[in-house]
Amino acid sequence: MSFRRRLARLALAGTLAGAFTLGGCVNATAPSTAPLPTLIGGAPADEAGRVVVIAVANQAGELPLSSGTTPGLYVKKPGYVASLRAEALMEQVARAHGLRPLDAWPIRSLGLHCATFLIPEGAARSEVLAALARDPRVVLTQPLNEFGTLGEPAAPPTKPTPAIDSKGPPDLPYNDPYLPLQRGLLGLGVPQAHRCARGDGVRVAVIDTGMDIGHPDLAGVPTATANFVDHDAARFQRDHHGTEVAGLIAAQPGNATGIVGIAPGARLIALKACWERSDGSASCNSFTLSQALAAAIDRGAQVINLSLGGPADELLTRLLRVALARGMVVVGAVPPGGARDGFPLGVPGVIAVQDAAAPAGGMLGAPAREVLTLMPGGRYDFASGTSMAAAHVTGLAALLLQHHPRLDGPRIEKLLREQGGIQPAAPLNACRVLEAVAPRCRCS
Repeated sequence: MSFRRRLARLALAGTLAGAFTLGGCVNATAPSTAPLPTLIGGAPADEAGRVVVIAVANQAGELPLSSGTTPGLYVKKPGYVASLRAEALMEQVARAHGLRPLDAWPIRSLGLHCATFLIPEGAARSEVLAALARDPRVVLTQPLNEFGTLGEPAAPPTKPTPAIDSKGPPDLPYNDPYLPLQRGLLGLGVPQAHRCARGDGVRVAVIDTGMDIGHPDLAGVPTATANFVDHDAARFQRDHHGTEVAGLIAAQPGNATGIVGIAPGARLIALKACWERSDGSASCNSFTLSQALAAAIDRGAQVINLSLGGPADELLTRLLRVALARGMVVVGAVPPGGARDGFPLGVPGVIAVQDAAAPAGGMLGAPAREVLTLMPGGRYDFASGTSMAAAHVTGLAALLLQHHPRLDGPRIEKLLREQGGIQPAAPLNACRVLEAVAPRCRCS
């Protein structure tokens, strides 16, 4: 029986009324059993400020046998389960602190079982967190932090009028009709770089909103998907921000359709951890992002694109440290104002990418303004924001990894810096970077 069902049964039986304290716990009261609103990212609507995240140890040797998960596009939970001991510990913690369970998930790479809880109404979250931090059963406790994608909300998408016919101009190597409009990609020398590398077989995890994996310009791209926000497959396909990022990375060249991606040979791992709001922005939180990061690690991603940002987060930081220790390349977008002390840029080893047109602080820069990319429903439009800059560098990393799979993030960032990636300076050039790591490559 799952943790949530067991705790609900205990609550209905009234056994939580005699709550106890341990290790400096607050005086507990029985969690309410009244129905909650629909959970969005592990929290009731408009109640994220009352939610805490708790983790307890979940050792592999204690795990029950798991039947795994059914293969499919929208797998909510991984084939890794909480041990009975971890579930029992979480129940005890909930009783002791008067917490109401919301959702729970195990993280294989950290050996933890995590859960979100609603604190008692009127309680100060800081005091509850302090009490939980003193509880010896708790490995980690923190607020449910919120994050946002770093693309700029655009007007309703429109399909640009092609500047040329479907055969393409004679001086460009592909027949994709909108290639002449891809100023950033052409400035990076990507079509020439494709003589040496296309990112073939490199596994790129895009942790973002959903994306239109059925877009004509993504046809044939090997894509694995998982949705950690909801079970709405149609909504997944209609999301904008993830579609924009994926298009810059993997749009297929030479198909007489649309645009050209930087690493069209890559294999996408599309992990929905953010949901779009009515104003065009997109939000994520510790609950959804931790599951997506754990999935990227478990699936052996070689590059992780995080075109999003927010406050420092202990659980997410632990996951990024595991990814970086395994040699995964993590690319993040610089938020407005250039702050680098939050998530993900505050984790050493993450490649920070800013807008090349607004350089500051000696950071890597890439195209971020009026970048032509994919939109849901088979459309195309221009997008802006450092989300797009990060996607460009993710694509370049995939090109490099095709030649040298063991390159890690710091080494790739060093290569990019040495070849003109520091702003303000000479712009990045994909050919120069490839020629630096692959002596036989002569694309420039």
